[in-house]
Amino acid sequence: MRDPYFPKAGNGGYDVDHYALTLDYTPATHRLTGTAVITARATKDLSAFDLDLAGLHVDSVGVDGRDARYNRAGQELTVRPHDDLRKGGTFRTTVRYSGVPGTLTDPDGSAEGWLPTADGALGLGEPVGSMAWFPGNDHPSDKATYDITVTVPQGLQAVSNGELADQASRAGRTTYHWRTAQPMASYLATVAIGHFDITRSKGPGGLPVLTAVDPTQAEASAAVLAKLPEVVKWEEDTFGPYPFSSVGAIIDRPDDAGYALETQNRPVFPGAPELGTLVHELAHQWYGDCVTPKSWRDMWLNEGFATYAQWLWDEDHGGDSAEKTFRYYYDEHDSALWAFPPATPSGAAHISASPVYERGAMVLHKIRQKVGDKAFFALLRAWPAAHRYGNASTGDFTAYVEHRFPDQDFGEIWKDWLYGEGKPAHP
Repeated sequence: MRDPYFPKAGNGGYDVDHYALTLDYTPATHRLTGTAVITARATKDLSAFDLDLAGLHVDSVGVDGRDARYNRAGQELTVRPHDDLRKGGTFRTTVRYSGVPGTLTDPDGSAEGWLPTADGALGLGEPVGSMAWFPGNDHPSDKATYDITVTVPQGLQAVSNGELADQASRAGRTTYHWRTAQPMASYLATVAIGHFDITRSKGPGGLPVLTAVDPTQAEASAAVLAKLPEVVKWEEDTFGPYPFSSVGAIIDRPDDAGYALETQNRPVFPGAPELGTLVHELAHQWYGDCVTPKSWRDMWLNEGFATYAQWLWDEDHGGDSAEKTFRYYYDEHDSALWAFPPATPSGAAHISASPVYERGAMVLHKIRQKVGDKAFFALLRAWPAAHRYGNASTGDFTAYVEHRFPDQDFGEIWKDWLYGEGKPAHP
């Protein structure tokens, strides 16, 4: 499982089924103590295996109830269980750890991992930040279900993915237990600790909606959050049934993170988002969260689709047509858009650059032009349904499109728009 851009992230030999994370955090000291119980299935015979964990002190490791030997080298935590593991067998690893979790700097300069905030902390994982606060197989190709239990000083809240299964206070501290029943990539896990105004409501078809808003952002966020059910309904009409058991948003302060992120169930926003950003991050629940890239090279399958969702929203709500937006980018945009092909970013620092987003969306528009609206909008629904809760690569997508439209030739689109260097000769 060597990722082309993050070769140290992720590990082979096993497939994680479930993470049970029990965390205790005190913002005043920045100290985190954690226990991770990782249930996995061996995909080959193993005498040792690796987990990803950056920083933090490992206090003990056990496998199937017996102490295991371990050693560390950078972000690799190598575990040697007492008994060898057999291919096909399920095993349970328990890692107890503690310390001050770190903030990591992405190749593109943005911060991820564990971000201290004015009143707590924020855990963000794209692309490899989750290993700053829990050990695991930190790669999008290994999805699992999660139970995340967080204890914080009483008066603070801890918000995570999925649904709140339990909440209890004792001895001046409050514990929140969140459960994510649908598979989730590690980079989509989040924990937001601080003061939040938490609102529960119902969305389309009774879908539970939970929003957590920093009180300083409540007034500025009210109007856009009021449109969240409308956005979800439009996206269901466009992309198919919403794939998860709840939806919502976490809105922290603008300085807490420099970007929005499509954390599963409820995206994280730095301050009140614009409506287009809300449309984009919620579209990721289908494209990125439900069907997740096999590697970070396939990032355009997340960002091209979510960007095109914004174009479609504008088209359906009195704004520019997607065709006009496509023409704008082709005619007006600077050379950065054509710096590299969407399907082959030029390095780890560029997986979130303009060609992945806007040129990725342009690939989808070229497909729409070729097959026509009826067939294209059917494709938008069929693709996430066909790979529901799984992973897909660019090759999987092109093969899927070609199989769906056997009488069409997509060779020029793939050659010029998806894999081609520079600006295509004609739009």
